[in-house]
Amino acid sequence: MNPDQLRDASLLELFALEAQSQAEVLNAGLLALERNPAAADQLEACMRAAHSLKGAARIVGLDGGVRVAHVMEDCLVAAQRGELALRPVHIDTLLHGTDLLLRLGNPPDGDLDWAGHAGKDEIDALVTRLGALLAGKAVDDAPWAPAPAAPPAPAQVTPQATPATPQAGPDAAPEPPIAPVIAPMIAPVIAPPIAPAEPARAAEPRPGEPGGLPEAQERMLRVSADTLDQLLALSGAAMIEANWLKPFGNALQQTRRLQMRALQALDAAQVALAGGGTADGTAQARLADAQQLLAESHRQLSQRTSELEQYDHRTGRLSRQLYDRALASRMRPLADGLAGYSRMVRDLGRALGKSVHLELVGESTKVDRDILEQLEAPLAHLLRNAVDHGIETPEARRAAGKPAEGRITLNARHNAGRLVIVIADDGAGVDLDALRQAIVRRGLAPAETVARLSQAELLDFLLLPGFSLRETVSEVSGRGVGLDAVQDMIRQVRGSIRLAQESGRGMQFHLELPLTLSVVRALLVEVSGEAYAFPLAYVMQVLRLERGAIEQLENHQHFRFGERHVGLVSAAQVLQQAEARPDEDTVPVVVLGDHERTYGVAVDRLLGERILVVQPLAASLGKIKDIAAGSITEDGTPVLIFDAEDMIRSVEKLLSEGKIDRIRRGGAEAAPVRRKRVLVVDDSLTVRELERKLLANRGYEVAVAVDGMDAWNVLRAESFDLVITDIDMPRMDGIELVTRIKREARLQQVPVMVVSYKDREQDRQRGLQAGADYYLAKGSFQDAALLDAVQDLIGEARA
Repeated sequence: MNPDQLRDASLLELFALEAQSQAEVLNAGLLALERNPAAADQLEACMRAAHSLKGAARIVGLDGGVRVAHVMEDCLVAAQRGELALRPVHIDTLLHGTDLLLRLGNPPDGDLDWAGHAGKDEIDALVTRLGALLAGKAVDDAPWAPAPAAPPAPAQVTPQATPATPQAGPDAAPEPPIAPVIAPMIAPVIAPPIAPAEPARAAEPRPGEPGGLPEAQERMLRVSADTLDQLLALSGAAMIEANWLKPFGNALQQTRRLQMRALQALDAAQVALAGGGTADGTAQARLADAQQLLAESHRQLSQRTSELEQYDHRTGRLSRQLYDRALASRMRPLADGLAGYSRMVRDLGRALGKSVHLELVGESTKVDRDILEQLEAPLAHLLRNAVDHGIETPEARRAAGKPAEGRITLNARHNAGRLVIVIADDGAGVDLDALRQAIVRRGLAPAETVARLSQAELLDFLLLPGFSLRETVSEVSGRGVGLDAVQDMIRQVRGSIRLAQESGRGMQFHLELPLTLSVVRALLVEVSGEAYAFPLAYVMQVLRLERGAIEQLENHQHFRFGERHVGLVSAAQVLQQAEARPDEDTVPVVVLGDHERTYGVAVDRLLGERILVVQPLAASLGKIKDIAAGSITEDGTPVLIFDAEDMIRSVEKLLSEGKIDRIRRGGAEAAPVRRKRVLVVDDSLTVRELERKLLANRGYEVAVAVDGMDAWNVLRAESFDLVITDIDMPRMDGIELVTRIKREARLQQVPVMVVSYKDREQDRQRGLQAGADYYLAKGSFQDAALLDAVQDLIGEARA
């Protein structure tokens, strides 16, 4: 072999690539043969794959690989001739031989002598077993490998990214023999397989490639993932720069219109001068010259503006095509990430005494390679979960009137710019009664509550950390590390998961994910004068909230969203920035989260939806709290993209620590007519809510505090017309609160009403001596008594 041909890969690395490619053909073909042992096309494909690997192993000098591939080829040829009827025991052994050939290309611990030492016994055992099966001798019919096979990882042959090999499925055609003896090992590096209908041909030698290479349908190069990322970033920047031309062209159009108006004004002046008869010829001549010059400049500007518009159109189209092509280079068919799953499902089923078949639908659906990589583990877990928990044993399935073989379907499709994956099995589904008992047993909810939960609500408990219906631990399940980890991984790529089932007919997992992480549809907002973006995947709704609809409950701000109260926090507070004071009666609110965790985030201004090219932040910055990435809008404005999951955690932390600031009032305070504000202070939720509702129904704006300390902090930050307080409260009682209010110069004029169960005269005197303006006993006051007292102190609700 010419050294130039081995510049990027050693012989063993080339064999590893060949083994990876042909193993996909063998795995897919053998699984199909297990269901239909007489399928001629699959027998032919598997035989050719084994034959190619035998030749490749011989070139590399892997005698063990030659022996394994040779006996596999003999077995498949015998099946082709009708001399051997393939049974599950044959498929088990042939699959194990495929695994051995993969291991020979990537020996454990990099031991190049593995086949002759540590792996020799295993190779000998497989060759002996297949020889016995070929001879018709009886062998142990148990699965060859006790542990289920995992999806094979791509061969790691060089630091650079290897090209994706074409997917070989049950209907895929095998690669025909190629004339040059080394071609079976080189072909996966430089080109896809050649279709069987096309005879093998050798291309003319290319410069630097003596001896020639087989003609390929298209050339392929190895390009690092970082290079593709940089290309995508540059193409995104080019698209943004091209978009800048449009506003520039609009500005030129405006200038052209101004010139036209100037021309019209000059025409009118010339007519006026000519009609008046007072202007001399020199003035009219100069005016005519000015008209001529302005007309010429207008003509030239119109011409250049037209040229700019055409250039803008061409540049925009080319930059969009460049970006789309760069983005497409990151997109891969979902099949690239599903290699090995059919084998894994089959092997796991065999290990558990079940017959299971995986049906793949929509394998060609395109998805971003980064998402595809992060999907491999969640999909594998869901499929294992379906085999272990969902599919019944053959006996149980027959008793239920089902086929003995269970079926799991993985269906992928695009929908509204998102990737939708549905994993469904035809098993028994989850026993809802057992699930209810597990929820109660683990103390997650009382029995009476669990009894009222819907099926969807019950299934959501399966996504909780540490939750498992299995009481015993096996190699597959029961450790409580499962669906919650799947949910976390899916959320990391801005996706969601939902469970559904039909009792007795199986479980469904619905996954919805973005097609790419390079582009994000986002809602642009303004916070403290800066632009930020919420990924639309996390935005439930956008609304303008009346300030009067913001309620204070347990020192937290809430508003009604549908049938429930949702917590409200200012984006400025989360970002630790100064909050703007807009002169509006409504607050723009982004409702963020999902059905489990929903919060309202108040912003200063809504700027509309955009499609943003995601630009990673500099690695030297580390992880920035609440921020995921950056971008640039079409007009060149820099934008920070929120990390929605991180922001939700920040909001939850603020809520748990009781540090939520109230949304500051804007124009409502400055208006001539405003509602008077009352602060209700009581450690009893019942009393607080009773007083709040009474006052709010009368038209007053009401805030609440849970004790004297909380009230004191609120009073120092906000303005009120009246304070209504209890006496006995933790941290700071009412007497001390009244005393502090009356000592503070800014607050001395604020009336204070004490409402307390203590109705003895000495209690009244103590409150009044501290500075209270009114004392009302809780045991005797009626609704009217409280409202009359408030009106006596501060008047009607609206000033």
